[in-house]
Formats: sequence, C-alpha cells, structure tokens
Amino acid sequence: MAPRYYTVSWDQLHRDSKALARRLVEKGPWKGIVAITRGGLIPAAIVARELDCRMIESVSIITYDEEVRGEPQVAKPPVAAGDGEGWLVLDDLVDTGTTLRVVRGLLPKAHFATVYAKPAGNPLVDTYITEVSQDTWILFPWDTEPQFIAPIARSAVPK
Repeated sequence: MAPRYYTVSWDQLHRDSKALARRLVEKGPWKGIVAITRGGLIPAAIVARELDCRMIESVSIITYDEEVRGEPQVAKPPVAAGDGEGWLVLDDLVDTGTTLRVVRGLLPKAHFATVYAKPAGNPLVDTYITEVSQDTWILFPWDTEPQFIAPIARSAVPK
C-alpha cells in the first residue's frame, strides 16, 4: 500500500509550534532545549523564542536515509544537557519512536515534546500537538517547494 502524504506549510508549522509552546510554558521553567536534528531544529527555535529560552543544545540521531529506516546512530550527543533534568527535548515528529528511545536513553530525566505524533510513537512523548495516522508521511516545508500543478481537466482522458 502506498503511503499517504500530508504537506505541512511554513505557516502551519509555525502555528503548531506556537501551540506546543503554549502547552509547555506551564510545565517550565526549562534549563534549556535539546533540538533533535534535523527536524527538531526549526520547531525548537520557535518554541525557544516563545518560552524566552536561550540555552539550546542539539542531539543528532541518524535513522532515515530518505524514506528508508535504518539502525539509529548517535552522530552528536547532547553533552550540555547532562541527564536531561530540567531540559526540554524537541522534535518535529515521533513516528515509531526509534529516535526518542535512543534520546531517552541519553536524557532519561528530560521532558519530551513533538509537534506531530503517530500512534506507534506517541506513548514516548510527554507533550505533542497533532496526531497523524501511522501510514501518513509528513512532508515538512524544508523537504518540499511550491511548484505549478496542471489543472485536473488538462490531464483527464478524453472521452
């Protein structure tokens, strides 16, 4: 079965990231934010602004090569966050939870938040905004670009 695609615009990502910040402000204060790269970098910047948080760390876990999942590898650990106590870990999406399991192992005391969550991964997240179906592939604005699409009538088969 072919995956379904859901395109997220820059405006929508910004709105959803601000909504996440509204939920997280009550749970702080935070020592800092750990952005899971690469997808968590932009939501982390938006949330950091909204929470007036200037301490930003990153962790890089490599799990995907395009749309193919592989074994997770820690490419850059989040050294400044210690065991995660008082830190907020942020990512764009939790899918199967593979990445979050690895990061939870590194930062067991952190609070984990994502903008979007799929059913297989959402039990691993403490706070998220929008749930999407497991078979949906989210196309984030940094992965896409607007382009012209011909009207349906132009591609219709003549009768």
